[in-house]
Amino acid sequence: MTERLLLALAQLNPVVGDIAGNLVRLTEVWRDAARQGAQLVIAPELCVTGYALEDLALKSSLLDAVQSGVMALARDTACGPALLIGAPWREGGNLYNASLLLDGGAVVAQVFKRNPPNYSSFDEKRVFAAGPLPEPVAWRGYRLGIMVCEDMWSPEVAAHLRQRGAHLLVVPNGSPFESGKHDVRRNIAVCRAQETGLPLVYVNQIGGQDELVFDGASFIMDAAGEITAQAKAWAEDLVLTSWVCRENVGGGEGAPKFDSVAPEVSVIAPIPDGEAAVYQALMLGVRDYVNKNGFRNTLLGLSGGIDSALVAAVAVDALGADRLRAVMMPSPYTSQDSLDDAAAVAKALGCRLDTLSIAAAMQAFEQTLAVPFAGCASDLTEENIQSRCRGVILMALSNKSGAMVLATGNKSEMAVGYATLYGDMCGGYAPLKDVYKTEVYRLARWRNAHKPEGALGPEGTIIPERVLTKAPTAELRPNQTDQDSLPPYATLDAILQSLIEHDKGLAAAVDEGHDAATVRRVWAMLDRSEYKRRQAPPGPKVTRRHLRQDRRYPITNRYREN
Repeated sequence: MTERLLLALAQLNPVVGDIAGNLVRLTEVWRDAARQGAQLVIAPELCVTGYALEDLALKSSLLDAVQSGVMALARDTACGPALLIGAPWREGGNLYNASLLLDGGAVVAQVFKRNPPNYSSFDEKRVFAAGPLPEPVAWRGYRLGIMVCEDMWSPEVAAHLRQRGAHLLVVPNGSPFESGKHDVRRNIAVCRAQETGLPLVYVNQIGGQDELVFDGASFIMDAAGEITAQAKAWAEDLVLTSWVCRENVGGGEGAPKFDSVAPEVSVIAPIPDGEAAVYQALMLGVRDYVNKNGFRNTLLGLSGGIDSALVAAVAVDALGADRLRAVMMPSPYTSQDSLDDAAAVAKALGCRLDTLSIAAAMQAFEQTLAVPFAGCASDLTEENIQSRCRGVILMALSNKSGAMVLATGNKSEMAVGYATLYGDMCGGYAPLKDVYKTEVYRLARWRNAHKPEGALGPEGTIIPERVLTKAPTAELRPNQTDQDSLPPYATLDAILQSLIEHDKGLAAAVDEGHDAATVRRVWAMLDRSEYKRRQAPPGPKVTRRHLRQDRRYPITNRYREN
């Protein structure tokens, strides 16, 4: 005989530290799932507190609030489907990253994460103890094999759960986005399903948290490794799925009620990739950073160049045109093309544009510094003063209005230090911090051709063709271009990807076909700019090696590669 199991995937966007708000959201989604007939609702890793928790996990008052909140949630959800949630949990003098099964008004089971990760952007071992190999959780005749996030990435936990009689693998997650990672996750899940012969439920969170962005894209996979249900990416989602459960006819006393379970094909949402996925990550990073930190509005310096135009587009798409104020701050070196292009971008986006000249500020600094600079030729110092004049104006507007400044620098510039401290690096958030310059162009062209799902900005061309084709320039001196100081961006980005994304040395980068002198020059710029990057605003991780989350080098450092 067979029965039906209705299982709901609750893909949520928690706010770190907002325990009361997160519990309210869990209750809401539980009620929605109950109305649809669900018997079990599965929520993401650490959904009670939000993820990543970092050193908030060390606060005993927070842990007390978690415990009392979870007990109240169990009571509030006593009549209806069971609820599997994630929370930091104290047990036997240790703190664990735990999955808790709530049913009938109580916490009926707890599973502790076996493998707290300690690499890349993860440092869970700082706050969480490693749990034992988990046993299957007996629930209403089923045996749930619960593996918390990282526990899916190696075969040990899944093999143990299979050996101990689990009917299905359940994987609550807080897995951050990076380009191409959806395929990596799915491939790992295929390995676990095929190794064990068990279906797998993967529930990921959605949302932005400082420099991490979570893309959701939860899924269910059958024992052969085929996707049978796919939740949306880049949005909260509740997916109800039906499972066929075969009764265990000859199991004898003490045997589980069911012999096996198998998911039926359900909704399969499309998952964006390439530029579409990266653009969604930037949008979500900006939206959640601004909204979760309580900012009403944003502002940025709109220069007429490609970087500020793309940041403006992302901000309007994420927040709406009424929440962005653009400021053009021309100097005597600003071209008419730049003035026209900035105006065209603002008009296309429908956002406010103010023009505030920095000429008078430049003259004031020239007069103030006339004596100490006497006899010195004009150089980078005067160029940086212009950038810092603009930074002062933006921060003054921010202080007066309460709007948050969006920095417009990209990863290529941040990597080699082609940015001015307290100038164009000013801001509360840097949307392009992990986006190479060549990718900036690809994203801009993609946005001109597509309006992203959920975007609040307009359709059609936003960034004029001239912005995409003219030579990039900071316009801090006559006839300046970026390539006066840097290799062509195609060359620079290829070398940076070798040095950063693949962590290769000088010889290996040269072996890829790059000029040796150019590689050494880029490596030197990358190495000596660490002190600038430490002072840069946060920005969303979209690549494998974010310059702060994943690549950490000492500032004081005399190592030089031969």
